[in-house]
Amino acid sequence: MSVVPNVTPAEAWSALREGNARFVRGEMEHPSQGIDRRAELSTAQHPFAVIFGCSDSRVAAEIIFDQGLGDVFVVRTAGHVLDTTVIGSIEYGVEVLGASLVVVLGHDSCGAVAAATAALQDGSLPRGFVRAVVDRVIPSIVNLAGEGGIGNVDAATLGHEHVRHTVQMLQGYSVSLAEAIAEGRCAIVGLEYTLADGQVHLTESVGDIG
Repeated sequence: MSVVPNVTPAEAWSALREGNARFVRGEMEHPSQGIDRRAELSTAQHPFAVIFGCSDSRVAAEIIFDQGLGDVFVVRTAGHVLDTTVIGSIEYGVEVLGASLVVVLGHDSCGAVAAATAALQDGSLPRGFVRAVVDRVIPSIVNLAGEGGIGNVDAATLGHEHVRHTVQMLQGYSVSLAEAIAEGRCAIVGLEYTLADGQVHLTESVGDIG
């Protein structure tokens, strides 16, 4: 049985926007990080959002949104690539823990997108299981390769398309997320984070975020 969210998708989105604005200004509040909060969370958690982002060390979700313990349920993979365990983790955050917003968090200068671009350009592929990451990014950007080839598409456009495609895949692959969106219990947003200034920009949204 699905958990009823404590906040609406619009309220969750507002909280993340406000937290990022504080981070950009350098006026972080560092909420939910005290002893009392830690003790409160020892028996249960009720995060208001699921953040699915890239594993890049420069894009730590709790920090860039100025959140603390128990506020957000974070799932990260290199290049924010999806597989069944990732989708299951996101569904858990929404259906079991009651999060009302799912965030797909991409960023500029993403190594996974760059590696997928190189694979499409000249066939060069990384060794080992890193190739599995690249293989999952390629479907997001391959449609941008026109007559001039993928090399004529700028990196920002490729990253933008990868975020959009990930949002669409989540909605399309997960029946429970699609149902939650249809019922107004949840929404999905795709965001792009800029490393230099710390700002997140809305790329894609599914559901009512106000």
